[in-house]
Amino acid sequence: MDKNKKSQSRIIIVSNRLPITISKKKDGLKIQQSPGGLATCLRSIQEEQKTVFVGWPGYWPVDDKEKRFIEKNLINHYHSYPVFISPAEIGKYYSGFTNRTLWPLFHYFSTYCAYEESEWEAYKRVNQKFLQKVIKLASPQDVLWIHDYHLMLLPALIRKSFPQSTIGFFLHIPFPSSEIFRILPWRKEILEGLLGADLIGFHTYEYARHFLSSVLRLLGYEHELGAILVDNRIVKVENFPMGIDSLHMEKLLQQSSIQKEIQKLKKKIWVEKRKIILSVDRLDYTKGIPLRLEGIEQFLEKNSNWHKRFTYIMLCVPSRTKVRQYSLLKEEVERLVGRINGRFGIPGWIPIHYMYRSLPFEKLLPLYSLSDVALVTPLRDGMNLVAKEFIVSKINNKGVLVLSETAGAASELGEALLVNVNNKEEFSAALTQALEMSEKEQTRRMEPMRKRLFEYDVFRWARSFVERIKDVKKIQAQHEHQKLNEEWKRNLISDFKNSKNRLLLLDYDGTLVSFAIKPEQAKPDVGLKRLLYSLVRDPRNTLVIVSGRDRATIEHWLGKIPCGLVAEHGAWIRKDPIHDWEKQKRLSSDWKEQLKPILKTYEVRVPGSLVEEKEYGIAWHYRKANPELGQLRSSELFDYLNEFLANTDLQVMHGNKVIEVRVSGVNKGNGVMPWLSKNKWDFILALGDDWTDEDLFKILPAKAYSIKVSYGPSQARFYLESPQSTRNLLHELVKIQK
Repeated sequence: MDKNKKSQSRIIIVSNRLPITISKKKDGLKIQQSPGGLATCLRSIQEEQKTVFVGWPGYWPVDDKEKRFIEKNLINHYHSYPVFISPAEIGKYYSGFTNRTLWPLFHYFSTYCAYEESEWEAYKRVNQKFLQKVIKLASPQDVLWIHDYHLMLLPALIRKSFPQSTIGFFLHIPFPSSEIFRILPWRKEILEGLLGADLIGFHTYEYARHFLSSVLRLLGYEHELGAILVDNRIVKVENFPMGIDSLHMEKLLQQSSIQKEIQKLKKKIWVEKRKIILSVDRLDYTKGIPLRLEGIEQFLEKNSNWHKRFTYIMLCVPSRTKVRQYSLLKEEVERLVGRINGRFGIPGWIPIHYMYRSLPFEKLLPLYSLSDVALVTPLRDGMNLVAKEFIVSKINNKGVLVLSETAGAASELGEALLVNVNNKEEFSAALTQALEMSEKEQTRRMEPMRKRLFEYDVFRWARSFVERIKDVKKIQAQHEHQKLNEEWKRNLISDFKNSKNRLLLLDYDGTLVSFAIKPEQAKPDVGLKRLLYSLVRDPRNTLVIVSGRDRATIEHWLGKIPCGLVAEHGAWIRKDPIHDWEKQKRLSSDWKEQLKPILKTYEVRVPGSLVEEKEYGIAWHYRKANPELGQLRSSELFDYLNEFLANTDLQVMHGNKVIEVRVSGVNKGNGVMPWLSKNKWDFILALGDDWTDEDLFKILPAKAYSIKVSYGPSQARFYLESPQSTRNLLHELVKIQK
């Protein structure tokens, strides 16, 4: 990626396959645009911004001359840049890792998965090949949009080479639950690869939630409204349900050739007076075809009145025919079709018309238009656009969609008849309901779905994703502005150097030391004690440690340092080692006995959590607990305690992996007031890491240097990344004193 290259900003679409087809003819190679695909999806964006494609052309050149011919033609005529992948690499990367490991795992067929180290190595090598092509092609102002499970390592590879790149990633298949995803031996590498993107998109909220859950459980990154902080960079995770080109499809339906075909089929259907049921699937084990056939069989067993009154057209498009699982599936499907037609068929009528072939879209449209019922019942599907195509074809709003609740489209098409494809009784009942549904009810269901698909079509999907990537880059820029960068650090050091009366207010846990699994393990190390002693040796400095810890612990750890101490978030203060501890207000601890059993219950319910009792507070820590369970139970406990304590003077605080109850009005802001009101300070520095420090930040003068030691909403002016960043800053201040 040439940083000096100046060119118009482009969108670079990176996907496994280019939107072209190469075939070898007697007179040479023939290259043509493939129908549909990402090129069609991005047509509206291409009109506004230059768009180019990077991907495998589906062909391995026999020599350098053929390779140059392909490259030249693809670049000049199709705005496409090929990544040549050898047949051996295709065998291990594509047929191997992507389709023998990722595809079954992400569709919940974990028993079908193969975990071959050589295939994983091939996957990494091919992702590196794509990286090399992107490096040669892209400039800093380009937007890189990477697609699908074939290239999940690529975002991080690009980010490592070019940290300022603008990168989006969209997954077109489901993302599985964390319990399933964790089976993958290379799970962390995949997650880290995806987190190289600025924006990660999924079809549904459920898939995004599964991804965020896996990131939390495997990498420890929490999120706030889908925003994850990774290496001091915000990554957004959102759902973008992919649509279809609804307007184009409606126009196609009105073409004379399509209308003639519709009329021809309609005459035949009217003569037979039968309802038409349609399904269109790739012959893939994820589509649930055998279960659907068993459901049809049960429907026929229970509804003899529907015999001879319908025809089920089952179109199965050949897929991965050389893979044994798929050939076995074909045999099973054909056996079931034969059995059902043999059991229920009579002269002049068989229930299932099975077609093992693909149909061009212009041949498929009349079938969509004339079908009364569509069966879209995959066991698991990323989105399933067949469901949307069927709905758009219903110009008169007549027709019924029977849709699996595990298809991504189910999240948008709630007016369809949603079924659990594993429940044959439910499927049979839904099919009966679909065939017997009144036209009024059909319209009531179909109309809002059609309206939705015209409003959120494939072009809006593409535009909204690209626009959102740019929004994320703006958020990242704001995030950089808030950071205590080198310029602001120089200002802070200069003000510190020129001041004579300094107040340093430092939180302890998460600010001076990293969090420990058990609270008692976070005791100060020798280096920290030396640092604090160095600060207080300068008579111009007044140091106050402002902690949520109980006073016994904080005094045991730091009591010999000649500084001020604030314990239990302001309940107790000690001005210096000479003075005794002072209680900030009249406090009672009787209420703790009522709350302790509640918190102890959560300690039992959440393994790894623990209850910490203080003199005038009580806390439930869940840092050591399972992250997801801890998050779930902490929200539950926080809501319960807020309601339970609504009419009391107690306050519930949700800190960093802790929920604490204390008396209202006791906070770090009030805790430091004796120091703030004591002098006219010409330099104030305050550092804290969570919500318990916000009461302190908000009472500081505008010119004070308030710093949150983590990223997130805050009253603080700046933020730093970690306790190590805090120590580095304090070490720089100590150097100035010498």
